[in-house]
Amino acid sequence: MFAPGTISLTFLLALISGMMALSLDFYLPAMPDAALRLGAGVGIQLTISAYLIGVALGTLVFGPMSDRLGRKPVLLGAVLIFCAGSAACTAAPSLEVLVGGRALQGFGPAGMTVIARAIVRDLFEGPRMARQLSVMGSITSGGLLVLPVFGGLIQTGFGWRGVFVALLAAGLAIAVVVWLSLPETIKTHAPRTSILAILRGYRAILANRSFLAHVAILTSGYLGLIAWISGASPVLQNLYGLSPLTFSMVFVAASGGFLIGSSIAARYVMRLGIDRTMGIGAAVLLLGGVTMTALIAADVRSAAALALPMGIYVIGMGGVFPQTIAGALVPFRHNAGAAASLASFIQQTGGALVGVIVGIVIGDSALPLAIIITLAGCLSCTIWALTRRIRGEALITEA
Repeated sequence: MFAPGTISLTFLLALISGMMALSLDFYLPAMPDAALRLGAGVGIQLTISAYLIGVALGTLVFGPMSDRLGRKPVLLGAVLIFCAGSAACTAAPSLEVLVGGRALQGFGPAGMTVIARAIVRDLFEGPRMARQLSVMGSITSGGLLVLPVFGGLIQTGFGWRGVFVALLAAGLAIAVVVWLSLPETIKTHAPRTSILAILRGYRAILANRSFLAHVAILTSGYLGLIAWISGASPVLQNLYGLSPLTFSMVFVAASGGFLIGSSIAARYVMRLGIDRTMGIGAAVLLLGGVTMTALIAADVRSAAALALPMGIYVIGMGGVFPQTIAGALVPFRHNAGAAASLASFIQQTGGALVGVIVGIVIGDSALPLAIIITLAGCLSCTIWALTRRIRGEALITEA
């Protein structure tokens, strides 16, 4: 049923890799209610940063483990850790426990995302790998169009704890499917290694300039996304007065751009190539950020002034993300798990820092949020332009 190359496996990998984003977005409508019930105030922003820190730490662990032990058993362990974190969040009596639960909850999806990407690298090469990641991104973004609304409905009907009950149920269902049906895709297991050897392997990966260039473009664009995720709820619900359900709908409208961008990328990447598709996406990131800053600076106080430009930004993400991930993993056939781990660690560490910054700078205006998103798009576009020669070098040397 889930044989390599089948659409059913593509859907399963999309679901697995998308749980990191889905569990983050699904929670957003419940943040104000959780802050109120736990007396957390602005401290509730720590639940976003804690989640991303858990993701960053998890990415360093699961990739090398999957290279050594196989994709399937390590993936199953990651899913169960996610379930444990969801259960801890459900029962959290205080902000401190909720923050800890969110960190544990993020640790699991880190492995899910990294291993799903490594499985794609096991099965595909070059532009076909980028196309597969784009298709998976399209499927995931379809979920992002629906699940935040369900998150708003669940929060409205059952309170913020109901959101984590739903995430726990989803995690358990994925665990059953992985256990019963997912095939093992790794052909050659990495030899048993020490922590020191793993660190040396990471150092070798970091010595690849093409890897660094692709990850820098990826991380820069991701900073704008995390700024939006961290700032959208306090701005749209607290400053603009949107209800949890209305906020969910606005957030979904903005997220829809990723479906458009990833679908276009999946269609044209075989013709345009990874690098040109990535460059077009980076330019769209910048366009979205500049448009948002211009509207907010012109005192257009409307949810649409944030959601529509962010929709443009995430269209660009649909072009940038799959291509940068594919480009970063190309040189690492035999240690794709470790390379995916390191790329995700850099990405998530940057995101966690931006989440903290957004919580500090947002006051009674959306302008700081818009400026951070614009800077992220500008940085991604600039790095793409400055590193074209590096990315064009032969990528056949494996770490």
